[in-house]
Amino acid sequence: MQPVDNFAPRVLAWFDEHGRKNLPWQEHRTPYRVWISEIMLQQTQVTTVIPYYQKFMASFPTVEALADAEQDEVLAHWSGLGYYARARNMHKAAKMLVDELDSELPHSVEGVCELPGIGRSTAAAILSISRGVQAAILDGNVKRVLARFHAVPTWPGEKKTENAMWDLAEHYMPSERCGDYTQAMMDLGATLCTRSKPQCLLCPLEEDCQGRLTQDPTQFPIRKPKKAAKPEKSIQLLVLTNPKGQWLLEKRPSVGIWGGLWSLPELAVEESVVLHTEQRFATQVSAVTPLSLFRHTFSHYHLDISPSQIVVSDIQLVGEGDKYQWFNPDEALAQGLPAPVRRILEQLNELGMSVR
Repeated sequence: MQPVDNFAPRVLAWFDEHGRKNLPWQEHRTPYRVWISEIMLQQTQVTTVIPYYQKFMASFPTVEALADAEQDEVLAHWSGLGYYARARNMHKAAKMLVDELDSELPHSVEGVCELPGIGRSTAAAILSISRGVQAAILDGNVKRVLARFHAVPTWPGEKKTENAMWDLAEHYMPSERCGDYTQAMMDLGATLCTRSKPQCLLCPLEEDCQGRLTQDPTQFPIRKPKKAAKPEKSIQLLVLTNPKGQWLLEKRPSVGIWGGLWSLPELAVEESVVLHTEQRFATQVSAVTPLSLFRHTFSHYHLDISPSQIVVSDIQLVGEGDKYQWFNPDEALAQGLPAPVRRILEQLNELGMSVR
């Protein structure tokens, strides 16, 4: 993988004419604003992130505001974005910045990497875009551009290949306009050098692209060796509804799936909804309405969810602390909820099934 000349100038010239320059986090650019955007953009498309980012920044305009917020409030703003560990780590990092670093992000990649949830590429993106630091990134878009340009014959997830691609990324990183170059490489991968339909004829690197010369640039990056089919799991989720029309939510543990979010009580598919509810919550069930079964897919397994609405007499939550809480529908939907739980409750709310 030999570097070529004039790589960065061609990318920057393309960016000046075609790059994205009006994204919300490009306005009033600060390390804090860029940091929040980079965390949100991990595993998430720009179009999805924009409304979440705008709402988030309206509520938490400074690192101090984020650090002072309750975790529930932060997770509520993240609800629907998925990968909730990002939000929890971001909240922890904000507290560290305020308590230990005078509310300022470190100036080195190594220093930023010491904050929870931030790796080398994300740290470099934050610093190059917000402060003009000469620090190369290697996110998914950049990997795709470099892997195609050099027709890298091995999977980028292999350590040797990844190290070689880091060397290329650092070699091509210019000493000036570092933030523009970082954004340009992201934009090039997101808008032209896309996964399935690259627009090679519009690419500023087309002339020297080894992937294009193979007539099938989409074979790069080489795909990860296939794993076995994702395992499947099944659960029941219970929408317990009291005579006031309130829903019972359960606070998830801070670690693990849906960590720190409010969710619905769950049980195994083979268990009796009525028997379980009456024994677990010392109440009487007056009505059970099965809801539509659906599948929610995580990165590592499929989850088949069987929801039911159960009308119960009031429940005395003795000795449960803050684990369970009754919420009116509007209050419930304002909490940080896992996406499938929000889907269930929104559908019930639209159907007017919160009150019996």
